[in-house]
Amino acid sequence: MELKITDLSKTYSNGVQALKNVSLTIGSGMFGLLGPNGAGKSSLMRTIATLQEPDTGSITFNELDVLTQKEEVRKILGYLPQEFGVYPKISAEVLLDHLAVLKGITNKKERKELTKALLHKTNLYDARKKNLGGYSGGMKQRFGIAQALLSNPKLIIVDEPTAGLDPAERNRFHNLLSELGENTVVILSTHIVDDVKELCTNMAIINKGEVLLQGNPLTAIDQIAGKVWRKTIEKGELESYKNSFNVITERMIAGKPLIHVFSEAQPDPSFQSVEADLEDVYFSHIFGTKATAAV
Repeated sequence: MELKITDLSKTYSNGVQALKNVSLTIGSGMFGLLGPNGAGKSSLMRTIATLQEPDTGSITFNELDVLTQKEEVRKILGYLPQEFGVYPKISAEVLLDHLAVLKGITNKKERKELTKALLHKTNLYDARKKNLGGYSGGMKQRFGIAQALLSNPKLIIVDEPTAGLDPAERNRFHNLLSELGENTVVILSTHIVDDVKELCTNMAIINKGEVLLQGNPLTAIDQIAGKVWRKTIEKGELESYKNSFNVITERMIAGKPLIHVFSEAQPDPSFQSVEADLEDVYFSHIFGTKATAAV
């Protein structure tokens, strides 16, 4: 299984260039597409999902041309968009059965067995007769995965699936995603670093429509090992430090800013070395360091 994206570009009618010569090769398993809001992730996901046309470039999935063989791609595609709407006055059981019909599963017995299995898989079976309007945000997202799995897809796209979920629902959703088969290409688009750290063996960082890094998360962390430094400073010093050093993160600890700085060498003796993590990789690229171009 391989999804290959080559030199993909997209500019909208308002002049916003959402994608700039994006090239990615994505194999089987869980692939994380990490970037801030507005980075171009959803534009890329919609294009892969055959919902919009690029201006230039190509996408292939195994032997299929995604841009010209849309109907064939849709038969093997499972898609959970960022904004997943449901009919609030219909039960999960009824709506999933209806969606299965739209997917071409016409045998009633087969549909019943499939919807039952998927509701069990997503831990929604006990709430199957409850109207979807009464579902929590996490339950709706799990229902979204259930509908995405209806046709036993070979390519699954989930766009910002854990945004707004509480920690318990987020863990349930992670467990669900981690169970998806090894013979499936799963793309997880998110701005939440922990989603990628916990689930993905390969990833890319995208910002302002451009791919800044593609590779293995652990390898990416190794690339910046020994180059991240921390220091607790006073609030009034923050702008000065930002002007003097490559500050990649800042957070308040006990009322004072704790900054992380990316630097090849210790900035000065007052800084302590930090064991780098994926968040440091992410912010070092987002904020334009020369940490590494690719891994």
